[in-house]
Amino acid sequence: MQDPSGPEAKVQFLMALRARGFRDTALLRAFETVPRADFVSRRYVDLALSDMTLPIACGQTIAAPTVLASMVAALDTRPDLRVLEIGTGTGYSAAVLARLSREVLTIERFRSLAAEAEARLVSLAVRNVGVVHGDGLGITPRETFDRVFVDASFDEPPRNLLALLAPDGIMVGVRRTASGGRLAVYRAGELGFSEDLRGPIALPLLMPGASAAL
Repeated sequence: MQDPSGPEAKVQFLMALRARGFRDTALLRAFETVPRADFVSRRYVDLALSDMTLPIACGQTIAAPTVLASMVAALDTRPDLRVLEIGTGTGYSAAVLARLSREVLTIERFRSLAAEAEARLVSLAVRNVGVVHGDGLGITPRETFDRVFVDASFDEPPRNLLALLAPDGIMVGVRRTASGGRLAVYRAGELGFSEDLRGPIALPLLMPGASAAL
């Protein structure tokens, strides 16, 4: 059985990303240096570097690497930018974004997931990520972010999240359409927000409210 954290597995993992068209050096380096095996349950650790969506606690999932890579590439973040993430999960996407951004604030509606993600990020010395337990759809525009990363799908782009974008900011998520989910990129401009629908992507629906029980 191949060691999911071994060099051979990592090389195959990166080659699979390159084969899907990902060439950006910084993006590939982020995926290389963030160990996905540390963000999945022990039951699925042997599949950590497979291009698969995997189940996590609270009935949630961790997206397949190529899905995450597509969304992160569309976000077009940089080392000088602040990113807001909605949907922390295990913290994997936040850790990847942290490698590419100055600061990441990630919000998770499930209390246990938020606590576990925070502990995991601390153990991996990811210091530029803040984890908050709360309702991502209930945020009010008290501050702005250069990028907003919605790790879920929606029928209509959440207006409160668009309102959090700084001038020329970008929000990425998955827009549900009649033909299925599509990668959606929103850009803040002087006349409002533009929408760019790209390739098919399936993610769970963005849900309101913060769970106190879990």
